[in-house]
Amino acid sequence: MSSAPRLAFLIVVTIAGGLLADSLAGSWGQPLVSLWVWALFGWLLWRERELRPRLLACLVIATAGEMVLSLWWELYDYRLGNLPLFVPPGHVLLYWLGLFLAVRLPVWLLVWGPRLAVVAVSVLALAGLDWLGPPLVLLFLLCVRRGPAPALYVTMFLLSLLMELWGTWLGCWSWRAFAPGLGWPVTNPPLAAGAFYCVLDLLSDAAHPRRRLRTA
Repeated sequence: MSSAPRLAFLIVVTIAGGLLADSLAGSWGQPLVSLWVWALFGWLLWRERELRPRLLACLVIATAGEMVLSLWWELYDYRLGNLPLFVPPGHVLLYWLGLFLAVRLPVWLLVWGPRLAVVAVSVLALAGLDWLGPPLVLLFLLCVRRGPAPALYVTMFLLSLLMELWGTWLGCWSWRAFAPGLGWPVTNPPLAAGAFYCVLDLLSDAAHPRRRLRTA
């Protein structure tokens, strides 16, 4: 196995295991997970020299987005009521994983993924369970339609959904039942929460769009 697949596997284990540790290790969980995630982030920066501007841009944008969505808008709350230090670099790890998997995305998933997302979000909205989903899925479709990397956005939409389901099930964070200031019902997590990640990736790609990740 070449180094890129090993790194992808390590990132999957880090995200899944890190959230599990955060949920089970009490007050020590977040510091320990943060140390590991920042160390892996540093190694990723050292490894991916060509991608470094995009990875750093992702870190800055993700931090700003978390501050707006969680701390200011209070759309969701983390377990300890803070912004865990592992979250911003964790977004970067997920971004790299998305870049790695996007080139391997089956064509049928690229075609049917957005369509199935529209159907599922529409069902939840019509049932009065999640009104935040329709604008988010429209944002997702806009990224796929107009953005330079549709396979990446579909990949990130699916990856982030898996991470959201895992993290909320463990209780690492939870989405408010109603969007503050709007009063819209929101599921925990929203099915289309991946739209936020798509915008993050689109903005990160804009930093240096010609750079590519190492495949070995």
